[in-house]
Amino acid sequence: MEDFSIVLCGEAGQGIETIEDILTKILKISRYNVFSAREYMSRVRGGINSTEIRISPKPVRAYVDRIDLLFALSNKSISHLKDRISDSTLIFGDKEVIGEVQNVIDLPLSKTAKKIGSGIYANTVTAGVICRLLNVSEYDLRNFILKYFDKKGEEILKKNLEAISQGYELANKIIESGVNIKAKKSDELSRDLGKDILMSGKDAVALGALAGGCNFISGYPMSPATGVLSFMSKYSKEFGIIAEQSEDEISAINMAIGSWYAGGRGMTTTSGGGFALMEEGVSLAGMAETPVVIHIGQRPGPATGLPTRTEQGDLELSLYSGHGDFARLILSPGSIEDCFYLSKYAFSMADKFQIPVFILTDQYLLDCKYNIPSLDHNKYPIKRYVIKTEKDYQRYQFSKTGISPRGIPGFGEGLIIQTGNEHDETGHTTENAILRKKMVEKRLNEKLNQLKNEVIYPELLGAKAYKFLLIGWGSTRNIVEEALKQLKEPRLGFLYFKQVYPLPREMMGYLINSQKVIAIENNASGQFSNLIKRETGFDIKYKILKYNGRPFSVEEVVSKIKEVLEE
Repeated sequence: MEDFSIVLCGEAGQGIETIEDILTKILKISRYNVFSAREYMSRVRGGINSTEIRISPKPVRAYVDRIDLLFALSNKSISHLKDRISDSTLIFGDKEVIGEVQNVIDLPLSKTAKKIGSGIYANTVTAGVICRLLNVSEYDLRNFILKYFDKKGEEILKKNLEAISQGYELANKIIESGVNIKAKKSDELSRDLGKDILMSGKDAVALGALAGGCNFISGYPMSPATGVLSFMSKYSKEFGIIAEQSEDEISAINMAIGSWYAGGRGMTTTSGGGFALMEEGVSLAGMAETPVVIHIGQRPGPATGLPTRTEQGDLELSLYSGHGDFARLILSPGSIEDCFYLSKYAFSMADKFQIPVFILTDQYLLDCKYNIPSLDHNKYPIKRYVIKTEKDYQRYQFSKTGISPRGIPGFGEGLIIQTGNEHDETGHTTENAILRKKMVEKRLNEKLNQLKNEVIYPELLGAKAYKFLLIGWGSTRNIVEEALKQLKEPRLGFLYFKQVYPLPREMMGYLINSQKVIAIENNASGQFSNLIKRETGFDIKYKILKYNGRPFSVEEVVSKIKEVLEE
């Protein structure tokens, strides 16, 4: 078996995240392609959390239900994952903790850690066990641990090195008992996997924003988007940006809008419940024609919903947010690479069209991580559209494109007037009916027409001459792509949208060429299907929807597609 799925399951506070961090990094160094995804309850301690780590000689980038190796670190782990455990799952657990459970390989983590000095070393012991089972060099792991804990002090470093040795000894006994795990490392010689970039979706969004020239970020902490704000706060000095934790989401969006007015390039990051408070600010950006980038890390609602789970439930919220009519752009990355590229792209588009630009991710995508060879910093080059004003400058001057030259205070001789009221070309308030009509058309129709000329086209994966067509957006991308490879159905294509609004003018061409169009979405109503029907009149009959707070698994998608194709 080449592709292994390893799951660690225990209580919040047991340090599963630390084990995941150590393992994904050392396994990559050891020439494994890695992927990890988390599911966790919304509490600091207690509850049951799990992390899946997939390893393979080939790239792996999607969540699977299958568990090959389960490390049960709590007495509730096995019951928590019972639906994913099969007869072929190897279960490892400390019988002092989980009790006498049939078909569990005893792993005396508690006793071993206490001998070292504290139960907290059980994490590092577990990492040692897993690395030995996967034939990772102990020398390489010890060198990694030296760097990983180098700031923790000599005593802690020494204890962790001892924990690694104890983990290898425990694994050797397991191997001597007949357990032999034959995991295959990458045999690709064209690149060193150890030099690959290992990053999460939230890191990619933050880095993409920085690559796009972002120099201001504001937000009020709200999972799962908090990680973006945390990353940019951590590196604010290195990148010369202002990272502001505001008192609430209303302040956050107004700060981001203000940063653009002053000549900066600002973003705010939030989740659906926080964005609900930002809608008035979205309207202000629309009326004032001020750029702003809004990142929404989606999670299940309504209200607080499932704060640490995943869902694609905020497409319609972002599409219809704000009172009145004005143009907007909505991007939906489906991979870590696209998290970077589209976040970068968002800033140039906001600047050019002077509109709100949304980046829709979700908990699954933000928290998953995998290794990639590199990122092309030159893709979507930074473009800036601020002009130096003259004395007769008019902020809202009419133009053929609907886009007025944008000046900023202090750059040129012109007077910069921006307002949330309806206004004339200079920015002064007006209630003139003719001007009102022209301004609405400027902000809505003319800008939308220009946006449609620069639409990012969807990617067609699978069969190019398809008979059946899957439609998906955002984080379903990699899951559906792997499902297609397993199905091996030569008549099945998958159209992945990374820009969900506005849609390309050629949208109908994709739809009418298929006998069956099947939408796959992580929400209850088929929000993207609804948008397609609104824009094209095409009603997607077949829908694969999931809305229990969990992402699709590859196996689930394979099964559901087979059911639809057999109808």
